[in-house]
Amino acid sequence: MASLAPTFGRGAMTNHWVDIKNANVIVVMGGNAAEAHPCGFKWVTEAKAHNHAQFIVIDPRFTRSAAVADLYAPIRTGTDITFLGGVINYLLSHGKIQHQYVKAYTNATLIVNEGYKFEDGLFSGYDEAGRTYDKSSWSYELGPDGYALVDETLQHPRCVLSLMKQHYSRYTPEMVHNICGTPKELFLKICDILAGTSVPNRTTTFLYALGWTQHSVGSQIIRAAALVQLLLGNIGMAGGGVNALRGHSNIQGLTDLGLLSNLLPGYLTLPNEKETDYQAYLAKRTLKPLRPNQFNYWSNYPKFHVSLMKSWWGDMATKENNWCFDWLPKLDVEYDIMRQFELMGQGKMHGYFCQGFNPLAAIPNKAKLIKGLSQLKYLVVIDPLATETSCFWENHGEYNDVDPSKIQTEVIRLPSTCFAEEDGSLTNSGRWLQWHWKGAEPPGDAKPDAEIMAGIFLTLRELYRKEGGAFPDPILNLSWGYRQPHSPAPVELAKEYNGKALADLSDPKDPTKVILMKGQQLDGFAQLKDDGTTACGCWLFSGSYTEKGNMMARRDNSDPSGLGNTLNWAFSWPANRRIMYNRASCNPEGIPWDPNRRVIWWDGAKWTGVDVPDFKIDSAPAEGMNPFIMQPEGVGRLFALDKMAEGPFPEHYEPFETPIDTNPLHPKVISNPAARVFKDDWEMFGKSKQYPYAATTYRLTEHFHFWTKHTRLASIMQPEQFVEISPELASEKGVKAGDQVKVWSSRGFIKAVAVVTKRIRPLQVNGKTVHHVGIPLHWGFKGVAKSGYLANILTPFVGDANSQTPEFKSFLVNIEKA
Repeated sequence: MASLAPTFGRGAMTNHWVDIKNANVIVVMGGNAAEAHPCGFKWVTEAKAHNHAQFIVIDPRFTRSAAVADLYAPIRTGTDITFLGGVINYLLSHGKIQHQYVKAYTNATLIVNEGYKFEDGLFSGYDEAGRTYDKSSWSYELGPDGYALVDETLQHPRCVLSLMKQHYSRYTPEMVHNICGTPKELFLKICDILAGTSVPNRTTTFLYALGWTQHSVGSQIIRAAALVQLLLGNIGMAGGGVNALRGHSNIQGLTDLGLLSNLLPGYLTLPNEKETDYQAYLAKRTLKPLRPNQFNYWSNYPKFHVSLMKSWWGDMATKENNWCFDWLPKLDVEYDIMRQFELMGQGKMHGYFCQGFNPLAAIPNKAKLIKGLSQLKYLVVIDPLATETSCFWENHGEYNDVDPSKIQTEVIRLPSTCFAEEDGSLTNSGRWLQWHWKGAEPPGDAKPDAEIMAGIFLTLRELYRKEGGAFPDPILNLSWGYRQPHSPAPVELAKEYNGKALADLSDPKDPTKVILMKGQQLDGFAQLKDDGTTACGCWLFSGSYTEKGNMMARRDNSDPSGLGNTLNWAFSWPANRRIMYNRASCNPEGIPWDPNRRVIWWDGAKWTGVDVPDFKIDSAPAEGMNPFIMQPEGVGRLFALDKMAEGPFPEHYEPFETPIDTNPLHPKVISNPAARVFKDDWEMFGKSKQYPYAATTYRLTEHFHFWTKHTRLASIMQPEQFVEISPELASEKGVKAGDQVKVWSSRGFIKAVAVVTKRIRPLQVNGKTVHHVGIPLHWGFKGVAKSGYLANILTPFVGDANSQTPEFKSFLVNIEKA
């Protein structure tokens, strides 16, 4: 949520699955919901059937989603920002924005620092040597009171709206056609449909998936969609939002609980190595309001952090020792998955724990991954299946041609249960925590992940007790009050994440009234304290397991609103809220923009409605507080200030392997100038002369990532690896449907069956014909399916500048008949 609020980044849905049915226009772009999310796609069909919604698909391939769309537009892979930038230009130049919403609820009126500039593809402050930006000029001009200056007339040349119009004026329909290959008339038709939802009683929803995130500009693609939605007034509205369709059932829970290297649970952040002062650490994250009367939600950061520390270290965490702040690791750099494999290859990482993850299939450039894994001293894999990663040292001929005798890595496989063999919760794309119950006993010696991790921890702790160590305190003093220490129960963990009172808690309005007794479960994160009297493992999940019981296990789907806000079905973080920023669904006076989409409203005394208000419940509209309370200025950011690595406005940069060898917007800066590239990987990028075809990877309905090739029936439905090419490319190459073809990049090759299909058509881009090659990614050398090549043999080792997500969706290949 910390990243979602300021940037609408790679995070969760702003709305939820059922809410899709409320949209008037649905755009699937950077995803293929009909095939990759077939159950959730039900709500698209509901919107079409009952709300007469127009369904638009924008994709390099004519997918199953496109097959039921009202409008399909082809696009060259990696050019989504140009397309969306063109939409932004259209909306602004035609005045097709929700004017009152934009003026009241975005930073359109705020004035930007005079030092900010954009020229020849670079924003002000670029350091070419470090491939980073000094972002100090990406800021507001402040008055003597410390508040951002505002121009209510929107005429100031440095107000955000003026800068935005100037920035996107280059994104003309002609430029969109030239870069994306999308026919101009089709692009303009889509713009006109989207513009029709700038009125208060119509909404658009954007649905995306890995087709947006897996680019070197992935985070900025998503931000570009958020800009469109802010201009249209569609954030906070039922049937609106920017909605990430997660690829796994619980990938949302992974990030919620801080399993990324720089995060703590609830999107709190680890300190860096220079942040040794606790108060300075808090001050940096406890933002100061930038507009008068604005409630600063992150003023709660100390409450969240202290409660987390009490959850982890109990009585050992005290005010005197800064709640054990010194026991937290301090980051020198972010240890994301790409950096981890870089360090392995350099011989600087000796051991690796791999839990529920198959990086040999899921991270780019298989050859580099094999090299890194082969230099480890030990590899521990915790997984229900024998994965390619756990068997990287095995020779499987052409599919994994290694010499086991030259690999000294000790591989330890610990079989774990799958979700159906244990109780617990899954957090879906819509932020719903839904409890599930064990359906079967696990086979053989398989154990739940919590039991495996507990066993490792308890063994390590005992070794520290007996043998000592350089810094044993955090390990020796970690709270571990589970009934069976070797096997924490899922219910115990759920209660810990929810949080409890460590002392009697009084009503803030009446100190004589006790609202919770010591030891009781918290009702929600509003009860968290920064004085050590509450413990909470994840503030976002607070309210999910209260004294009333397990809120995640609720199954009441009653919906009195008709909008799909089933508040008694499971629990939605935060605070059981179903639509984030829902205060923005009302005008500044607190009256819903659309009476048929009433989510919350001001009743004269408080905010009420059919959802949990994303706002201070007693803040009257007359007080002038703005709805985006996660922001210090209280509004949605059209200009992102210093939150994005490569600029405050999304800008088109070509993939690092581009079939046109230039960037028509600014030839001096072709690809993302701040993207993650390690020194030795520059030479691995291919050029269009040797690799002329744009390739992209994707998933199929019949397979789930790399799991279902272990399942016989799924393997029968999709028995063999294939690639898709157009009839035109097939004719050029002398390839017929069913032929074996070789596809290769500068990093390696695969062989597969050619599927010659009109679903992929050549596009005219910047004066040349660009062909796409489509590569499904499910095959490998383990499982019962026919062995195939890992698709990531072909993909480049480059990551998004903000998230370090690899660029799987745009790279260059060549192809020939095998």
